Amino acid sequence: MFAEIFIVSFAASFLPFYNLVFLQVIWSIGISMILLGLLIPLGFNVILILGLIIVFGHNLLDISEATAGFKSNVWWDILHHGGIYHPIKNSTVWIFYPFVPWTGLMMIGYCVGVFFSNKYTSLKRQKVLTWLGIGSLLFFVVVRFSNIYGDPQPWTVQKSELYTVFSFIKVNKYPPSLLYMTMTIGVALLILALLENVHNKFTNIVRVYGRTAFFYYLIHWFVVHSICTALFFTRGHNWSFAIKATETNPFLFLIQGEGYSLRVVYLIWVAVIVALYPLCKWYDTYKTSHREKWWLSYL
Repeated sequence: MFAEIFIVSFAASFLPFYNLVFLQVIWSIGISMILLGLLIPLGFNVILILGLIIVFGHNLLDISEATAGFKSNVWWDILHHGGIYHPIKNSTVWIFYPFVPWTGLMMIGYCVGVFFSNKYTSLKRQKVLTWLGIGSLLFFVVVRFSNIYGDPQPWTVQKSELYTVFSFIKVNKYPPSLLYMTMTIGVALLILALLENVHNKFTNIVRVYGRTAFFYYLIHWFVVHSICTALFFTRGHNWSFAIKATETNPFLFLIQGEGYSLRVVYLIWVAVIVALYPLCKWYDTYKTSHREKWWLSYL
């Protein structure tokens, strides 16, 4: 939670006085870890049941939001919906990730960890993960097709079959709906099963990013925003214009309406991932060879 407010918010905005504070995935994970830590003494079954109730039931709150005259508040937005607030003049707190749905998913994820214990062989784990993945995706298709529950936005028939498919899989991430979770986690479970015994150069590279995910996440914000800053000045802008622009745009060195094609964005995205690999590799090696340093487990 500290990292979200004091590191990520600055890296994303480059505003030194923290005029803009994000509450995104890191703060949500932080709160969820605290709650999960408090629940662990209650036992596996309690955590699993609570997680399932939250994940399958939190979209019931959408019914209240859809009623005429509904008015949200800061607690509702923190717990379920998300929103933008201005606690003091010239400051913004942007709640991207309401934490309750993610807490429920983390509880279930904690329980799924049992399949990676010595109680399960590799073959048995692959079978379980495969069936869980298939079941999750089938659940998504059936419930999404019904257009009754699981996501606040119904799908509709579009001008072509392709666009209809896009409408069908366009599910809510902020906050994550039940159908968003079952669609994405279902795919993730199948990938886990398929890659169980795959070991090659590519999987070794991907494993480095997986072992340094939090480290990469924090660093990449600074790298990407620094690239934006450099491109900002190459387009002929100056410091005065940058400061003036923050009156209507909460991001320093980013101008609304300016940008590049999707092809260029993808190129920069790949370049950043590749460029940060040596740093992640170094950190992975350092962390592995310095297990006595307790603070490394938090980064």
